[in-house]
Amino acid sequence: MATRNQSLKSYNTLGVEASSDLFIKLKSEEELVSMIREKNLSANKVMILGGGSNVLFIQDFEGTIIHPEMNSITAKNIDANNVLVVCDAGVEWDKFVEYCVENNYGGVENLSNIPGDIGAAPIQNIGAYGVEAKDTIESVRAIDLNSGDVRIFKNNECGFAYRQSIFKEEYKGRYLISSVAFKLSRNPENFKLSYGSVKERVLKKGSPCLKTVRETIIEIRKEKLPEPDLLGNAGSFFKNPIISAKHFAGLQRSFSDMPYYPADKGLIKIPAAWLIEKCGWKGYRQGDAGVHINQALVIVNYGNASGKEIFRLSEEIIESVIKKFDIRLEREVNVI
Repeated sequence: MATRNQSLKSYNTLGVEASSDLFIKLKSEEELVSMIREKNLSANKVMILGGGSNVLFIQDFEGTIIHPEMNSITAKNIDANNVLVVCDAGVEWDKFVEYCVENNYGGVENLSNIPGDIGAAPIQNIGAYGVEAKDTIESVRAIDLNSGDVRIFKNNECGFAYRQSIFKEEYKGRYLISSVAFKLSRNPENFKLSYGSVKERVLKKGSPCLKTVRETIIEIRKEKLPEPDLLGNAGSFFKNPIISAKHFAGLQRSFSDMPYYPADKGLIKIPAAWLIEKCGWKGYRQGDAGVHINQALVIVNYGNASGKEIFRLSEEIIESVIKKFDIRLEREVNVI
C-alpha cells in the first residue's frame, strides 16, 4: 500500500516529525520485484525504513520510503546441535529473540530488548553485552533495488565489523534485506556472561539458562536505557571510539580512571558514554532535546524536538569530546 506525504513521526523511535513523498508498506518480495522491473521506483530516491530505531530525520525525505512488513519466522533443524531460524525483515528484533528463547535456541539471548526490526540487524551488525549479530548470522537474503534480482550473502560476504557491514558501506542503499538466516544452538550450555555485571546478576537467579540470561539483560537495559515509547530515543547515539595504544597511553596520564577494552590489532576501545559524561553532558537539556539522565550515550527527545535540534546537540557533544580528549565520536544513528 502506497501513501503520499506520509508522516514519519511514528516510524522513528526518536519521535521526530518528518514526511516522505511516497511511503510503501511492503507485503512480499514479489511486490517489490514487480515494482522494480516495472520501473515504478526509478523516478525517486529510495530508502528502506524498518523500525526506525537507528535513524535521525533532519528534513523531509524527498523520495520513496519502503517499509518491509513481511513477518514470518521458520525453523529447521540442521543437526542434533544446531538449528537454522529464518526470519523476515519486518519481524521485530526482540520478538525474534523471545521466539528463540522460548524454543530453547541459544545464541541471541544477550541481544534482548534491542529496538528495531530484523532487516536492520545485519546492516548495523547490532551488538550488546559481548555478542554481535554476526556471531549467529548464517546468511542474508536481499533484493537488488536496481534489477530486482535476489542475492544470498553468506556471513563471510557481509563485511561484518564493529557496527559495520557491506550493506552500510559499499552497498548502502542498493539492497533491501528481505530475510536473515541465523544458525543457533539447540542445546545451549556456554553463555556469554563476562560483560559488566551480567554474570553476577544471572547467578542470583540460579543456574544460567536462556530464560535467566534474557531476563537479566532486559532488566539491565531498562535500568540504563529509556523505553522509546515513553521517551523518544535511538538507543546508543554514538559508537564507542577505537583509538591507538599510543593515544590511550597519553590520555591515561591525565585520566587515570578512563575505562577501556582491548580491540582488534592492538587498538583500544573507549566507552563513549564515559567521555560524554566527563564533558558534562549527562542530564543536559536544551529545549526538548537532551542527554539522558542515567545514560550519557543516549540523546532523547522530550516531546517536540526537531531533527535539526537533536543533530545540533550531537555536534556540540562531538566538539566537546574532541577538545577534551582529542577523540572524534562517530554517530551510530543514520542522519537523513
